Amino acid sequence: MRSIQTFVILSTLLCFLIEAATIPADQRQVVNNKGVEERHLEPRKQRPRRPGFRKGRKQRGIEKYFQEPGGSELGNHYDSRFHHGIQDYPDKKDTQLHMLRAYLTFFNENNLETWLAHGTLLGWWWNGKMLPWDWDIDTQVSGSTLAYMAKHYNNTHYDYVSKDDPPVKRTYLLDINPAIGERERGNGLNIIDARWIDTRNGLYIDITGLSETHPDDQPGVWACKNYHRYQTIDLYPMRETMYEGVPAKVPYAYDRILTQEYEEKALVLTEFEGHRWDPIVKEWLQKSDEELAEEKREKELERKAKEARRKKEEEARKAKEIREKEQKEQEQKEKDQKEKDQKEQEQKEKEQKEKEVEEKKAEAKRLEEEQQRMKASNQIKQDEQTAEDGQSVGKEQKAENEEPVEGKKDPQTEEKKQEPADSSTEESKLGNSEIRTNPDGAKDEHASAE
Repeated sequence: MRSIQTFVILSTLLCFLIEAATIPADQRQVVNNKGVEERHLEPRKQRPRRPGFRKGRKQRGIEKYFQEPGGSELGNHYDSRFHHGIQDYPDKKDTQLHMLRAYLTFFNENNLETWLAHGTLLGWWWNGKMLPWDWDIDTQVSGSTLAYMAKHYNNTHYDYVSKDDPPVKRTYLLDINPAIGERERGNGLNIIDARWIDTRNGLYIDITGLSETHPDDQPGVWACKNYHRYQTIDLYPMRETMYEGVPAKVPYAYDRILTQEYEEKALVLTEFEGHRWDPIVKEWLQKSDEELAEEKREKELERKAKEARRKKEEEARKAKEIREKEQKEQEQKEKDQKEKDQKEQEQKEKEQKEKEVEEKKAEAKRLEEEQQRMKASNQIKQDEQTAEDGQSVGKEQKAENEEPVEGKKDPQTEEKKQEPADSSTEESKLGNSEIRTNPDGAKDEHASAE
């Protein structure tokens, strides 16, 4: 346990020594209206942590440099080293006004190029002033200016004296993030490259650098670490203007930049965040408590109306779904009934066809049996006729043998001889007549005779 504590203490001490050694002596200075004098930066108030580690979770890459107290949305707009509580509306407005004037004055005095960006640029578009509800002040510099600032002005304390009567005296710190050499987003903890901090309360101005991060693949495209990208023709040449009574610069194509970042509604919407634009005085005026209460009531009524419409639409949708479901069920039922009727009809037709086939088979079988009977009857008659013909021939031969006188015919013998022939002829005719009444039978008789 003691070895772990010793290791932590030694690591902390080593971090302090490294941080102190990396700050050149010529960068520990303060600029005021009278000249330049040496002053060392006060140590950070928060407890230092080992490099590469962040409270609560491990992070790859460079540790977050600028720290905010947090705790609320407004708490994220203060630097932890100088934070003593959240400012009220008048104090915040006064702090931002003089902080911005001191920032622009310092950059103009030292020939450092900077320009307004994001919400600060939007406030300039409306009336050349800050948006009263905005807690962020954003500016940008080029990558080369950022590197020059890190070399010559890092940790500079600037003593500011306003021209008001009585004058306002403030001290501001220009602090450059050691991670400015990393021009890509990285782990996202150091997207802010520098800050201009009011040492009285910790409110600050965010400074981000723009660089051509991919000059070979994307020449003329300037980007910061937070994925904001600009064309060279959108930035340069810079336009000189006034902002909060101090000379300032804005990008050349400021209107296109604002439209791409905030859409056109940000340039025409006249009510926002409890303020109303007054076109006569050209100011964003804070609404009174009565107006805010009325606005809140209207919003609540609108919310309820919207909720009622949503509920009504939901009920209509559910009713429609029920009707569609019932309709589909009815259609499916009719379809099933139709298929059932069709199958029953097909079954009846099938049974009818089978019945007709059976009847045809029975009829064919009956005809076949009838033909067989007729064939058998004809065969019997033919056999009888053959037998009778054989007997008749035998009798004739016998009669011829018994004849007393050659050439003399016995009348009785001739008569008997003629009768069998006539009988045979009549039977033959009768048989032929029966055969002709049945063509199939005649065909079979003929085939049998063959």
